Amino acid sequence: MKVAIVGASGAVGQEFLRVLAERNFPMDELVLFGSSRSAGKTYNFKGKELVVKELKKNDDFKDIDIVFTSAGAGTSKEYLETITKYGAVMIDNSSAFRMDEDVPLVVPEVNAADAKNRPRNVIANPNCTTIQMVVALKAIENLSHIKTVHVSTYQAASGAGAAAMDELREQYAQIVRGEEPTVEKFAYQLAYNVIPHIDVFTENGYTKEEMKMFNETRKIMHSDIKVSATCVRVPALRAHSEAIWCETERELSLSEVRDAFASAEGIVLQDNPQEKQYPMPLFLSGKDPVYVGRIRKDLTNEKGISFWCVGDQIKKGAALNAVQIAEYLIKENDIKK
Repeated sequence: MKVAIVGASGAVGQEFLRVLAERNFPMDELVLFGSSRSAGKTYNFKGKELVVKELKKNDDFKDIDIVFTSAGAGTSKEYLETITKYGAVMIDNSSAFRMDEDVPLVVPEVNAADAKNRPRNVIANPNCTTIQMVVALKAIENLSHIKTVHVSTYQAASGAGAAAMDELREQYAQIVRGEEPTVEKFAYQLAYNVIPHIDVFTENGYTKEEMKMFNETRKIMHSDIKVSATCVRVPALRAHSEAIWCETERELSLSEVRDAFASAEGIVLQDNPQEKQYPMPLFLSGKDPVYVGRIRKDLTNEKGISFWCVGDQIKKGAALNAVQIAEYLIKENDIKK
C-alpha cells in the first residue's frame, strides 16, 4: 500500500501526518507533495524523514494507491487526471467536487458505502461544519426522519488555516502592547470580536459556507432535510462549535435522544449541566470524536430537539474523516489498481 499527501505543508496536510501515525495506517510507503515553495521541505513521520516533492503533471502517482489532497479546489481540479489516471483513489479535502453528481460525498459514520461508487475515482470530503453536524444528526435520523434544521456555528480561527491562528494570537499581543492589530486573514479584527461572515455572500443573503451546510447535508444523508445556517467566526483557536435545533417527524423523548447519542458511532455524550459538563473547544482540540451536550426540548416546537456540539475541524472535520474513508475502503477490499 502506497499513500500520498498533496498539500503536505498546510495545516490539514500536517494533520494528515499526525492522524496516519496515530492510527498506524496500513501502508508501506508515504509520499509527500506540495507546491514549488514547499518542495524540498522535510517532515518526520514515525521516525523517518520525508522530503516534499513538487507536484507536477507527470507519472509520479503511477504506483500510488490512495492520495489525500488538501491544496485547494483549484489544485484539485487541475491535477485530478494526473492523480487518478493510473488508478489511485483521490480523497479530496477541497470544495472542488463535493456537489458533482458522480463524486460521492462521504462521512463514514453516516454514508460510508457511498465511497464504493466513484466513477471518477475521486471521493469528496465534506465541509468541516457539515461533517460534525451530520455525525450528530445521524443519531437522531435513526430515531425519526429530520425535516428541518436551524444551526448557528461558532467557528475557530483555524478554519481559515494556520496563518489565521497566528494572526489571532498576534492580534491579542498587539492590543496588549497598545499597537494597531494586523488584519489580513479576516474581514475584521477577530480578537475580542465575532464576525458573522464566513466565505462570500450569495444572492440569497446566505454565505457559501452556510449554503454548503444546506446542500451537503442533503447529499450525505440522502434526504430532503432543510438546513438554515448562520456561520460565525469566533476568537477560539481550534475546534468548531454548533448550536443546533432540529424538527423530526415524530416527537422524541429526551431519554431516547440521549441514548441515541450515547451509543452512536463517532460521538461522545457530554451532557451534565448540573455539574457544568458540556462540550467546549478549549478542552476538545485535537480530539477525534464529535462531542454533544446541552440536549433539551425545543420550547417552540413539540417535535423539536436542541443540542450543542463541538468537533475539531482540522481533525474530524478534515484529515481524520478522509483517513476514515480510506480505512473503510481497505476494510471492504475496495482499493483497486
